[in-house]
Amino acid sequence: MKITDVDAIWLRVPALDQPCAWGEDALIVRVHTDTGLVGVGETDTAPSVAKALIEAPMSHSTCQGLRQILLGENPLEIDRLWKKMFRQSEYVGRRGAGIHAISALDIALWDIAGQHYGVPVHTLLGGKHRDRVRAYGTFSARPTEDANREVVARLLAQGLRSVKLGGGSFGHDPAHDRKVLRAVRAEIGDGIGLAIDLLGRWRNPAHALAQCEALREFDLAWVEEPLPSDDARGLAHLARHAGVPISGGEGLATRHEFRSFLADTGPAIVQPDITRCGGISEMRHIYELAREHGAEMVPHGFSTGILLAATMHFLAACQFGELIEYSQSDSPLFRKLVKNLLPLEDGHVRVPDAPGLGVVLDEAVIDRYRVRA
Repeated sequence: MKITDVDAIWLRVPALDQPCAWGEDALIVRVHTDTGLVGVGETDTAPSVAKALIEAPMSHSTCQGLRQILLGENPLEIDRLWKKMFRQSEYVGRRGAGIHAISALDIALWDIAGQHYGVPVHTLLGGKHRDRVRAYGTFSARPTEDANREVVARLLAQGLRSVKLGGGSFGHDPAHDRKVLRAVRAEIGDGIGLAIDLLGRWRNPAHALAQCEALREFDLAWVEEPLPSDDARGLAHLARHAGVPISGGEGLATRHEFRSFLADTGPAIVQPDITRCGGISEMRHIYELAREHGAEMVPHGFSTGILLAATMHFLAACQFGELIEYSQSDSPLFRKLVKNLLPLEDGHVRVPDAPGLGVVLDEAVIDRYRVRA
């Protein structure tokens, strides 16, 4: 079997000159083979940048476009192809967007392999440990207390027993944050997990520590990205003294960055995104590193149903993979791109058992939102 073509498809809901919210654009890939099998993947990054990295012509031996690197190769040789892409795009890759683009292609290769062997990806990863995974719902903080109460009421109606809020105006004004959390905790009661995502907005370790103390009354399940991920000293200080689990890592790429992050900051929870960290292949190494450092892995995931399916297959094959992020975005790229989107069932997501990733894309959605610039 040979790879015959690679499509990098940029999807966007608003026009290019209009504001775009998280979940309203995506870069998906299709890897075609001479047997007719087609693998799909995605990366949650700047779509135009990832598309350029995939489609770029060769400059020299370590500065090549990823499509060119894969053409003519056997898609079943996943590990070798990951290393080849990493090596031959070294001058523009190694971290950041370069690894994001590799992530999408790696996921597509696993999808092809599962289809070829007639088994779900989690079987290729060693077999599933569970039939379903508990989910938590993520939403952007609303400006008013009533609006936040309405959102969490909808989440609880879906059977969710854990929620996370962040974004919007949250994280800038401590008094406002306490009002929001007080309204949310009152709505959900004491038996529901509540986490917050700061997007690195707290000013410094001292400020972050004071905030953790001020918010202790809300019994937070974790505090996510309180400081930028490269503030190793500050994050390590919080991990030791905050009295609440500290999490992060959604913006990191490859086992190398995660090794340093885990060793230097000591987070309770590590949150790689399978579409950014290096795909399914690299996620396996990151999971083992997390285990070695005593950190729980709760992957980041807020994009399309392709990401959701890839993360589900991965978590199913992990001995300790018991919590998945379930987007609450109303974007058609989440709700409609994957025709058989994995649904919430009583606050859980059932592990898919179709060959490969098992996703079926809606061609009408692709045609409507494809950017042809």
